[in-house]
Amino acid sequence: MKRRQKVRKGIILFTFFLFPIIFFYLSPALSIIASSEGIVSGSLIMFALMFISALFCGRAFCGWVCSAAGCQEAIFVARDKKVTRGNIIKWLIWLPWLATVVIVAIKAGGYRSIDFFYQTTHGISISDLESFIVYNVVLFALIVLPAFAIGKRSFCHHLCWMAPFMIIGRKLRNYFRWPALQLTTSPEQCKQCHQCKQCHQCTESCPMSLPVEELALQNRLENAECVLCGACVDVCRHKVISYQWAKKLK
Repeated sequence: MKRRQKVRKGIILFTFFLFPIIFFYLSPALSIIASSEGIVSGSLIMFALMFISALFCGRAFCGWVCSAAGCQEAIFVARDKKVTRGNIIKWLIWLPWLATVVIVAIKAGGYRSIDFFYQTTHGISISDLESFIVYNVVLFALIVLPAFAIGKRSFCHHLCWMAPFMIIGRKLRNYFRWPALQLTTSPEQCKQCHQCKQCHQCTESCPMSLPVEELALQNRLENAECVLCGACVDVCRHKVISYQWAKKLK
């Protein structure tokens, strides 16, 4: 494993260990409750920051920072099944949830205050038995069990209410062609390593189950499900894929 991937995996494992502390800052339910009281909660601020970050770094948050990523990638050791469909499900969750946030905020007369630490205890999310139970139900029902039952990063593909913010931000960036972090390819250098059992395959290394080799050959690595983790960059011996800060390629 290349040093960059060791660092990345270390970061997401660390944030997973911090999950009980930061849980409320990623909570969709708390956003609704706070909005019904006219309060901008920490979670709403975090979702806004995710959208803004996507304008420059796509879904790098998902690959490099997200607590759920650390949990799911740790499960790869026991369950390494690819996930190839169902990506639309998260939109069916995100749209009604966001609509609910807007509706309750309007009924509350709009936002009147900001409380980043809303319903936390000295900034810590899980501080009593009730929140501990909620935390574990969410962790096992939405993150752990889907990873075992369905496959790699199933939460990211199917259930994540945060991903749409970043996907929309990335699409907006692509539309205006602002310079941003992206993966670029040199298709002519690709040796199609799937034919060599001794080679590390870019497709096999992708935690999001993307057909990386196929996309690289077509020079189409810009993908809504790509989390810019760089795993494909680090396993390719022929330097076909690389990071680049540039405008969107045509």
